[in-house]
Amino acid sequence: MSEQVQQVQRVVVGMDPHKRTVTVEVMAADETVLGGGRFDTTVEGYIAMLEYLTAWPDRVWGIEGCEGIGRHIAHRLLADGQDIVDVPAKLSARARVFATGQGRKTDATDAHSVALVATRMAGLRPVVSNDELEVLQLLVDRRRSIGEEHTRKVSQLHRILLEMLPGGAKKHLSAAQARAILSKVRPRDAVGKTRKRVAMELVLDLERIYTRKKAADKELTALVAATGTGLLGLHGIGPSGAARLLVEVGDLSRFPNRNHFASWTGTAPIDASSGEHVRHRLSRKGNRQINRVLHIMATVQLRTPTEGRAYYDRKKAGGKTSMEAMRCLKRRLSDVVYRTMLGDYTAGKIISPASQVTGPRGQRGNVSNSSATGSKPHPGPSDKPLPGPAKPQPTTPLRRAS
Repeated sequence: MSEQVQQVQRVVVGMDPHKRTVTVEVMAADETVLGGGRFDTTVEGYIAMLEYLTAWPDRVWGIEGCEGIGRHIAHRLLADGQDIVDVPAKLSARARVFATGQGRKTDATDAHSVALVATRMAGLRPVVSNDELEVLQLLVDRRRSIGEEHTRKVSQLHRILLEMLPGGAKKHLSAAQARAILSKVRPRDAVGKTRKRVAMELVLDLERIYTRKKAADKELTALVAATGTGLLGLHGIGPSGAARLLVEVGDLSRFPNRNHFASWTGTAPIDASSGEHVRHRLSRKGNRQINRVLHIMATVQLRTPTEGRAYYDRKKAGGKTSMEAMRCLKRRLSDVVYRTMLGDYTAGKIISPASQVTGPRGQRGNVSNSSATGSKPHPGPSDKPLPGPAKPQPTTPLRRAS
């Protein structure tokens, strides 16, 4: 009996999380299913789940979507000192197809596929608690919602002004400019007066939103500057963009080099060659929020005489279209951001869980596999360099049974 307990001393608990319920499966290192079940996410259900798993005290949790639907349960487990790794939904979906042969999706099969990925794959991102990153994420998400609200109000105001004025107002309209326009409008009928009243309400909303945006930017700037990161020194990166990069990147050591980072940001083109026909196409994958940060950075650099603008002009002079040159610029700016964050990381300035967990090869805080050369964009072709094929790592990151 003691020998049997020793053989299953380390297990993986795969979890398919939902808002109200979670489905778990307990898997040994040899992929033997030891148990499982469905539990509510209430206090009683959470306690019942932990009591059920007391039979396997040495365990690690593999949870799908720790930055999404699984975030709430992952943080509850973190507070109780549990070890957790984040299982990407893409990997669990592939495992589900191979495991079932049909790809049929149920909570039980999802939990099984998550457990398989967590058992087989090395290098899954460990989930750790970082109060500074939590604060940054809350504030940057709030700042984004304020910006979206601002865009929505401006669109509504433009629609009304188009009905009040021939041709409407200019595209980039501030609350003060809209107020000045409305002060010159003298409607006489009931419809016109109602339009002006509604437009003035929108202007008041925009003024309040502007005040909130200014306060949010000030708070984000102070928090990001306190980290000592050099992201704020990059032309085109504001407080929201810098905070978004710190939050989304998290542990920089999970990117072996700048090419893998570019693939994650969606700026590295995808090889679509066939036979002797060599071509690359636009990648629509990767982290779209970071891709948007890089797009804004590129757009800002194009407005002024910067190195980015010079690089863009060289690409166009070489025969690239405007969109192709823009993609090339975003790819190079991805390298610049990576090098900046790598410098912060090695200097210990960046907020990263890497100081609390292991590096890319298991050493604590090790970034020896990360590399970057130079500090400026290079005029290389847009389809080079691309991230190389992933090195197969079939071994589990857990201690196998002896």
